[in-house]
Amino acid sequence: MRNVRVSGKRLGLRDVTEDDVESLHAIYGDPAVTAHLPYGPRSRDDVEALVAEAIAAAEAATRRLYVLAVIDHDTAQVIGVARLHIEADHPHSAEIGLGLRPDLWGRGIGTDLIRLLLTFGFRELGLHRLWGARSPSNTAAQLAMLVAGMVEEGRVRHHVLTPDGWRDSIVHSALEDEWEGERR
Repeated sequence: MRNVRVSGKRLGLRDVTEDDVESLHAIYGDPAVTAHLPYGPRSRDDVEALVAEAIAAAEAATRRLYVLAVIDHDTAQVIGVARLHIEADHPHSAEIGLGLRPDLWGRGIGTDLIRLLLTFGFRELGLHRLWGARSPSNTAAQLAMLVAGMVEEGRVRHHVLTPDGWRDSIVHSALEDEWEGERR
């Protein structure tokens, strides 16, 4: 799927472009955003490289990586980033991830974004399973995933090497045949 455009009630998703580097650096470069990620704040050059990788992935013959700008419908601003990565060995399964500007946390936007990613993955891409992993201490992500309809599957011990050492991950998933979609 090329030129992704997905619209929800409050948010939209579209493929990232070079014009998004500053907005995405405000997210990836923020220590609060990366506190639960396996890396520290990213430099502007790092974000430029991520955007270049995303643009190249969007042009691939078989697209497996979707890096999408999260757009606030009210302001038309880029307020976050969403990733959906289809597994090469299991092409009906994909990992999701997201990041939002910290000034917007606590407003249900993460839940709305996860619902939008699930809708995109199940309805547009025809996937069967979507999953995401979070830091055990990221209770906001836990709540967002549960409210969006994902199920907590369990803990993967020493799953991710972070700048502070090994960290466990808590895995959540949604299955297409169990997912209630917009009826939630």
